[in-house]
Amino acid sequence: MDLFSNLALGFATAATFDNLLFCLIGVLLGTLIGVLPGIGATATIAMLLPITFQLEPVSSLIMLAGIYYGAQYGGSTTAILINMPGESSSAVTAIDGYQMARKGRAGAALAIAALGSFFAGTVSTFLVAVFAPPLTDIALQFGSAEYFSLMIVGLVSSIALAHGSVVKALAMVALGLLLGLVGTDIYTGTPRFTLGIREYADGLNFVALAVGVFGVAEILRNLEGESTRTVLMAKVSGLLPSRQEFKEMIAPIIRGTAIGSALGILPGGGAILASFASYTVEKRLSKTPKEFGQGAVAGVAGPESANNAGAQTSFIPLLTLGIPANPVMALMIGAMIIQGIVPGPNVATEQPALFWGIIASMWIGNLMLVILNLPLIGLWVKLLTVPYYVLFPIIMAFCSIGVYSVNSNVYDLYAVAFFGLIGYVLAKLRCEPAPLLLGFVLGPLLEENLRRAMILSRGDPSTFITRPISATLLAIAVAVLIVVFLPSVRRKREEVFVEEA
Repeated sequence: MDLFSNLALGFATAATFDNLLFCLIGVLLGTLIGVLPGIGATATIAMLLPITFQLEPVSSLIMLAGIYYGAQYGGSTTAILINMPGESSSAVTAIDGYQMARKGRAGAALAIAALGSFFAGTVSTFLVAVFAPPLTDIALQFGSAEYFSLMIVGLVSSIALAHGSVVKALAMVALGLLLGLVGTDIYTGTPRFTLGIREYADGLNFVALAVGVFGVAEILRNLEGESTRTVLMAKVSGLLPSRQEFKEMIAPIIRGTAIGSALGILPGGGAILASFASYTVEKRLSKTPKEFGQGAVAGVAGPESANNAGAQTSFIPLLTLGIPANPVMALMIGAMIIQGIVPGPNVATEQPALFWGIIASMWIGNLMLVILNLPLIGLWVKLLTVPYYVLFPIIMAFCSIGVYSVNSNVYDLYAVAFFGLIGYVLAKLRCEPAPLLLGFVLGPLLEENLRRAMILSRGDPSTFITRPISATLLAIAVAVLIVVFLPSVRRKREEVFVEEA
């Protein structure tokens, strides 16, 4: 009964006019940036963070969540129509989706993607509602030592699931942790690493760093490839799958939902990993594997269901433990902190309307997406003709205004420019910025729990290995780190990274 009463509270919160409006804005923006290749949900949420500070906490988080899972929907549109995935997680969809479009089944492919996404989103949101409360109860038993060890697991997992060099991913985490140290010492009140600039006494601005590393750097990268962007698309018709296609998509959608729901919880790139895993499973289970790459229905239904399920279940560690499963969730944590909300298990008990309102809004948002997406396909395709040199200056102007409006601090604009260049250089060096952001967000929390645990144990570091839960989590982190440093695993990671680049 608790589940139903909590869901009733959530729907009562999410169904207010303001929250419905911001949910609609979020899913529409998410679909838009999913359709436009090269921008991405992470960069968009980073750029829109300043706008959300003027909203109620629940409205801002509902909108940001809508942008994230809306982008998973939108990414499939360009993947199917012009073989250009709007999101990394939609890259697999392009393989068979585009071939279906070439055969005149673009409408059916888009409908299969939308229906699979809706089913996966609905089921995975139900899983969030079921599993979040018991996990929250467990998390309430955690002390400082356990939280420190849990954050170590999160950081190590982000290294394990990043692409390319393990050493580079480790360096990005270390850099993020160092940037998180800038500001005033929480126990002594002594400024550190501020270079004498008093504006940095409270630490580096999270929004400025996120907008620079993800937003500005991504824009600079995409301006390089402006000449390669072309749109050639005929009119889309026949939006309903045939009876045979409907039969072929049911099992892949169910399997994709299960795979995505499980992998979405993992730190790193759960939605991306889920879509690739689903495609592999469908190809191996298929009686006609040669059809994959030629327009197989399962090659669209499975991965699209998996990436949307993964996007939804990535909220579980965020809402229950306060640990981000991916860069978007790290941005969500930043938004919560700036709104005065302490991420973690206490959110469910201290602010149940916000906790359950976010979960209920996912159902509402998924329903909005499936109703809106198919009728608006023509509009999304036309937007693909907007050249980057027109689109990006407008985005940059709004970003600068938004970042400055947070604290009215010109140093934040300098920080955006600086971190934009840093992000661009890191991209050129093939260093992923996601572990950096996770390190920056978790760094202060990691330090706080480390020092508190040491104070409570009177300086005895064995507290981290004598407490069973903490020792288990540290053992998991060590095991994961050993595995990713194995020569065969390192070679495979770098091969995949080179193929994707």
